[in-house]
Amino acid sequence: MSADSPTRELRIGTRTSPMAIAQTAHVIRLLHRLDPQLRTVTVPVRTEADLWHGDLTRIGGKGLFVEALDARLQSGDIDLTLHCLKDVPGDVPLRAGLVVAAHLERADARDVLVVPEHSAVRHLDDLPPGARVGTASVRRRAQLLRTRPDLRIVPVRGAVGTRLDLMDGKRDSTVELDAMVLASAGLARLGLTHRVRQVFEVEELLPAVGAGVLSLECRRYDSTVTTLLEKLNHEPTLTEATAERVMLQGLRGHCNSPIAGHCVTGPDGRLSLRGMVFCPDGAAFAQVHLYSEAPHDPAALGAHAAIELLSQGARSLIDTGAPF
Repeated sequence: MSADSPTRELRIGTRTSPMAIAQTAHVIRLLHRLDPQLRTVTVPVRTEADLWHGDLTRIGGKGLFVEALDARLQSGDIDLTLHCLKDVPGDVPLRAGLVVAAHLERADARDVLVVPEHSAVRHLDDLPPGARVGTASVRRRAQLLRTRPDLRIVPVRGAVGTRLDLMDGKRDSTVELDAMVLASAGLARLGLTHRVRQVFEVEELLPAVGAGVLSLECRRYDSTVTTLLEKLNHEPTLTEATAERVMLQGLRGHCNSPIAGHCVTGPDGRLSLRGMVFCPDGAAFAQVHLYSEAPHDPAALGAHAAIELLSQGARSLIDTGAPF
């Protein structure tokens, strides 16, 4: 980039949460490794979803975070934005003129259990009957109740630090929690891995589609930026994320749908894709675990998974599933 336009600033749009700022700083470090002379400017963007403290499904879900940033990118106010791929809806096309130029190498996709600072709980099984577990994710709620139907799931959202403070009793609140389930990748990005008590393996709690993946977007015809960002693309992550996203799109799932999916590349190069769709309490579900016959055709694998799930009644589960 510096060779073509040495004085150009790369304006990076980001939400204002500590998590978003940390993720943006990570991207800037990667960009500066490619071009130490590159000038970057962080452009904070407050979205409607950031200002809303209630149930996100009532105002359009997590897709609002994506929509606000993409609108600024499309208008030319910023040159680049990044999204947690798990927050990008599968039922909404990318805005005209935009392109996902890179998927960064996936961080840990797994979910983890965190508990109040002085709690002796080390594992989900240690929680007493009727324990209150905080999560705003319908995917986590369904899987937790499938394992422990006695749990009381409490919807909690907001910045990770705020949620931890609420659980620890450091903020005035009527919410009382015995534990929370959060993303391993998010805690790592914030330097909070010491709070983790249990890591849920994918067989125990299947991650969200795109979990742990940061995707970088820019304008399609901004060749200087696209060329730069393409150098950051991690091909194995792109392949695995493609299988997951095609499955999600085949299910017409959005970020509030009770859908989970995770793809990995085995030692033999074959893709292994797991997918699940749930009713809100996890009592009814559809599931699939497929292996690719063609290692380099992740889209076909994702499409096959969606067809299999739909044949098991996934459409009904998605359409009748309600937020809590």
